Amino acid sequence: MNSFPTIQRRSFLKSGTYSVGMAALGSMLARESQASQTDTPQPHFPGTAKTVIHLCMAGGPSHLESLDPKPELDKINDQPFPASMTDGQQLAQLQGSKLVARGSFCKFKKWGQSGLEISELFPNIGSVADDLCIIRSMHTEQINHDPAHAFMNTGSIQKGRPSMGSWFLYGLGAETDSLPGFIVFTSQGRHGAQPVSARQWKAGFLPSRFQGVQFQSRGDAVHYVRPPGGITDTTQRATIEAVNAFNQDLLADRGDSEIATRISQYEMAFRMQTSVPELADMSDETQETLDLYGVTKPGDGSFASNCLMARRLAERGVRFIQLYHRAWDHHSNLEVGMKDSAKAVDQASAALIQDLKRRGMLDDTLVIWGGEFGRTPMKQGSGRDHHINAFSLWMAGGGIKGGISYGNSDELGYRYLKDGEETHVRDLHATMLHTCGLDHMKLSAKYQGLDVRLTGVEPARVLKPIMKNA
Repeated sequence: MNSFPTIQRRSFLKSGTYSVGMAALGSMLARESQASQTDTPQPHFPGTAKTVIHLCMAGGPSHLESLDPKPELDKINDQPFPASMTDGQQLAQLQGSKLVARGSFCKFKKWGQSGLEISELFPNIGSVADDLCIIRSMHTEQINHDPAHAFMNTGSIQKGRPSMGSWFLYGLGAETDSLPGFIVFTSQGRHGAQPVSARQWKAGFLPSRFQGVQFQSRGDAVHYVRPPGGITDTTQRATIEAVNAFNQDLLADRGDSEIATRISQYEMAFRMQTSVPELADMSDETQETLDLYGVTKPGDGSFASNCLMARRLAERGVRFIQLYHRAWDHHSNLEVGMKDSAKAVDQASAALIQDLKRRGMLDDTLVIWGGEFGRTPMKQGSGRDHHINAFSLWMAGGGIKGGISYGNSDELGYRYLKDGEETHVRDLHATMLHTCGLDHMKLSAKYQGLDVRLTGVEPARVLKPIMKNA
């Protein structure tokens, strides 16, 4: 007589709870559940950063108009590009074309006491130059956007690999139980709006609780987070408890960790009904702060609004925050596109550094600004093509030295200049992990019988010369 209710209950679990409007809330887990189910919930050693904010300039911003001045390239503008540099090299759309040098259309200035050279297109970022470490010897392996994003985010182009945000959450655990530990925002520019797929913040073969959760830049940050009309907190609490009781029964029966994740999702969703509206309500921000970021209308989907939201998330204990600005794929109209894209991000990027610093948060928050690759020193019509042999990005906070540059590209900006100072994407990953107290060689997870790492099996090194306490 008792078997019939059990069958009904399990049928409900299989067909109902798997699809109960929770997809918008992602896979989230509270600290206590996570700590019991991962081998590495604590740092390997004391880190300098507890939060990472990744400002991803999606599309590949030109290092030659942003962070890497090349006066020698300017001298050979419109002349044939040296074949000795490009013979046998991989190019994207310029493969097989006549290669002509393109100098920068803008000037570079020395900023701050450090005298770091940054393009005049980024005066606000220039104003915080003494807080920045510019890496000018970056290189990657993927020459098209989606695989290059995948490589930057996961260290691999193989589908199903965890993103770096998922690795951080896996290694360190969550600091908040009222918001996801890994949150993503996107914004769009007027030119070069490169698509970014959701796989860039997936957990891959790690448990789904480590997956990034995309918040909306406009309107409600999370769809359906508010309770339906007529539903009280008491009623909803009782519903969640009933569903979780069913799930606990299924967990005991199957021992599947994803069921434990689902239980925690419901609990997180209940808490987010309070935490998310409070997060999105920026009425507590001063007009001076809004003006600092250049926010004219909070929650308008702009990069500026998302940067302010990133600071608010960091204050609330979110571990990894990614802001994608899809605006940098300038195969044509480079001058118009770069000016427009730079204007859209310059003020807010600098404001984030300034705001974190004045709140005493920059020391333990690592900020990274850059794209998936750079642009060619050769022209492509009125623009530049994809480029993987040299590009630039900057880092700030989280124990990173300010007012310095690391590595260089050659005199034409085509390739990193000096062996030993080249910076592969894997080196960037190893360094990020290190700032957070994680050893990239020890942070691993079993997958198909192998110990898999974010940095893979090929050599990766921590960039200790850029660290304050290395």
